[in-house]
Amino acid sequence: MAASAPAPHTTEFPAEGRCSYYVEKKKRFCRMVVAAGKRFCGEHAGVAEEENARKRILCPLDPKHTVYEDQLAKHLKKCNSREKPKPDFFIQDINAGLKDETEIPEQLVSISSLSEEQLENLIKKLRKASEALHDALNDPKNGDSATKHLKQQASILGNIEKLKLLGPRRCFVEFGAGKGKLSHWVDIALKDAEKVHFILVEKVTTRFKVDGKHRRKNSVFERLQIDIQHLCLSKIPLLSKEKLPVVGIGKHLCGVATDLALRCLVETYAASCEERNEEPLAKRIKNDKTEKEINTLAKEGNEKNVAEKWSPVAGIVIALCCHHRCDWRHYVGTEYFRALGLGAVEFHYFQRMSSWATCGMRRTSLEASSLTTKSKDQQNADSEEHDDGGCRIPDDSTESAPGFLTVEEKKKIGHLCKLLIDQGRVKYLQQKGFSPALQYYTDPLVSLENVLLTALPNHSSSPETTA
Repeated sequence: MAASAPAPHTTEFPAEGRCSYYVEKKKRFCRMVVAAGKRFCGEHAGVAEEENARKRILCPLDPKHTVYEDQLAKHLKKCNSREKPKPDFFIQDINAGLKDETEIPEQLVSISSLSEEQLENLIKKLRKASEALHDALNDPKNGDSATKHLKQQASILGNIEKLKLLGPRRCFVEFGAGKGKLSHWVDIALKDAEKVHFILVEKVTTRFKVDGKHRRKNSVFERLQIDIQHLCLSKIPLLSKEKLPVVGIGKHLCGVATDLALRCLVETYAASCEERNEEPLAKRIKNDKTEKEINTLAKEGNEKNVAEKWSPVAGIVIALCCHHRCDWRHYVGTEYFRALGLGAVEFHYFQRMSSWATCGMRRTSLEASSLTTKSKDQQNADSEEHDDGGCRIPDDSTESAPGFLTVEEKKKIGHLCKLLIDQGRVKYLQQKGFSPALQYYTDPLVSLENVLLTALPNHSSSPETTA
């Protein structure tokens, strides 16, 4: 069969105001807009204009674009791909956790590679360690929120209100904020509360934000694009200046991000505030409040008692998610595991087996094909909500299920793994001077990831239920 002739140009002339360079690979003219009086865009000017001997080279910071070789030094100073100066609140690995590399296990075999006896021994250890935890989430009191609220945002908001954390003069830090929907609804619930700040922490750039919907004059919103692992809250100018108590919130904060956020709040931030020996709240109330407001506070209790109850972290409300993405290096409950005779190896398998609680058996090819037909925006929305059980599941934890376990048995084991990991977080918070609680906050039909972790400092009103 004879070779086909080269495809003709799709158009005889380039579009008006567009580059006149013909891109052979794409069989069309370049569509870049050109400057007034020019025929070619900056990308193709050096190639097309023979009279100009200047050479264009790939940018060393980002090979997706080119630059004149004789202007490279100047370009590197302003290239959008250059490394940006780190802000003061960036401190490398400040919330990372374990520093001893010897505690991190070497590459372990997959669950599917374990023998039946090895897996049974792991499950025995899990059940023994979880004996006292069965009733932690099954307490009837812990189901109140699920029956009162059908939607996740409303339920989380209801729990924030239940803990008396909705009020003036505080800063809400939303970890893994994404579009910032949770902060948006908290802002609406606060109505006319004064001096309320929101800090939205997200390590990736997020489009379709709801930030533009904030209209209240008394609220200040600030976005930080940073990994929680490197975030030092006390270095944020807003918090350093205002010295407001912080409420840490999060909706479906994936695995390791929850541990990083907890350490960021109760170690990094709380400890730095204590070291600075901050000005007592009572004195700041005198400086900032009007006489009428001071009299109002006096009716509720004298200022001395208010000052004694102040804490740099007023409370924590985090909807937990994706335990299979936890990491021993960053996990806050390592001491709890060691006390149970467990270590990094058991943790490795338990966190992978935790996915059994939400994934069920492997998706059918029909379900997989329907997923591919979704638009990109729909898939992004699904991943943010995590209603299907969370993020991508490790292949060997779901697809190579041990044959001697039924689907229902796998599900129960997965829930035990999640509960054990969460209990380590509860013990950690207790050691740091908080009263934590685990509870179901929504129906599993709304979200398979439906456990909420809350905590108040011990000198505040404790949650009605404790884990």
